[in-house]
Amino acid sequence: MVPLTAHASLSSACQQSELSVTDVLVRGAEIAGFCAANAAAIDHNGAFPVKEFALLADAGLLAAPLKPEFGGLGLGIDANVTGAMLMLLKQMGRGNLAVGRLYEGHVNALQLIQTFGTREQIERYAEDARDRHKIFGVWNAEAEDGVNMSPLENGRYRLEGSKTFCSGSGFVDRPFVNGPLLDGPWQMCVVPMEAVATVSDPSWWQPSGMKATASFKVNFSGVELEASALIGKPGDYFRQPWLTTGVIRFAAVQLGGAEALFDATRQYLRDLNRTTDPYQQERLGRMAIAIESGNLWLRSAAAFVKAYAPLFAGDPNQPPDQADQLVAYANMVRTTIEQICMDVMQLCERSVGTRGLLPPYPMERIIRDLTLYLRQPVFDAALATVGQYALAQSHPAHSLWFDAADG
Repeated sequence: MVPLTAHASLSSACQQSELSVTDVLVRGAEIAGFCAANAAAIDHNGAFPVKEFALLADAGLLAAPLKPEFGGLGLGIDANVTGAMLMLLKQMGRGNLAVGRLYEGHVNALQLIQTFGTREQIERYAEDARDRHKIFGVWNAEAEDGVNMSPLENGRYRLEGSKTFCSGSGFVDRPFVNGPLLDGPWQMCVVPMEAVATVSDPSWWQPSGMKATASFKVNFSGVELEASALIGKPGDYFRQPWLTTGVIRFAAVQLGGAEALFDATRQYLRDLNRTTDPYQQERLGRMAIAIESGNLWLRSAAAFVKAYAPLFAGDPNQPPDQADQLVAYANMVRTTIEQICMDVMQLCERSVGTRGLLPPYPMERIIRDLTLYLRQPVFDAALATVGQYALAQSHPAHSLWFDAADG
């Protein structure tokens, strides 16, 4: 197969109208290869994976999270293809964690729109992703000067305040910028960045890793939006199980980073002819076990989501029962894969030593990116939900999550 370039022309089998899940995963693997080869070149503050997202757009992967009726494959919204969605995200993380983080935000945003938006909103934003190759994201983090929304007399809404960790600043076209409406619950809204004036602060983003995500601070004060930019009702963003179930997406990206670290470590040892060292064999064995455990958790998570409801985390108009079970299971996946990644990083460092953590080897960069990406919020609270659910149940351990008849 001919290697990808930033301007590669795609075969007819990969055009939007003929996309299949198999096509997407094949092309995803190819794009991940390009991402890995280009990762060092964009490992600096303010960078953004422009070429990588051009490839994603050309391959139809910006449209893939849309339901088939809107020209996609439902990756991220159709529960039946959750496994494929997680594998695609893992591929992106294996290529470059920065790309994986940004693409996961795109998938997340389109899932929110298709879950809580009106038919008209879904059609409009689907056209943006499918035909105009607009990049979506979710900019939800903030500090003391966070975003507030106020209704105006003309039916529009005015934003005041800033968001932090705005991944893809200057490149994401349709971010969610959520905030409290009249000091009440948070209201979701999508901001058309090319149509408004905002103030970006690149100096705010001085990280040790994930530099190419361009996760700046952005001030939205004075931005006015039409009512049609508001998605769902106040409080919908924090509704369960939708909010927490999404953690399996970034866990998949993170596991991809651990796989990249395993591959790089193994290649380093091969190049130095150290594969017969019994201590290195033991470390690589532990790394292989950890990564396979992570893959089993992702497969199980996909099966759990598929069994729960036809739509990802259910239909908000008819929420299924057992939301607390799905939330707890998603948090198990998140916390377990975090530990797996930490174990793989430590084993890598012990295997390659100081020389292996210097350029041109990729291990140090991957470790920096993965270390920062793993620091997702409310870790302890997420783990506590698992214990809370388990303590509230009377089922024996072997059927706490899956019925014994399901195997």
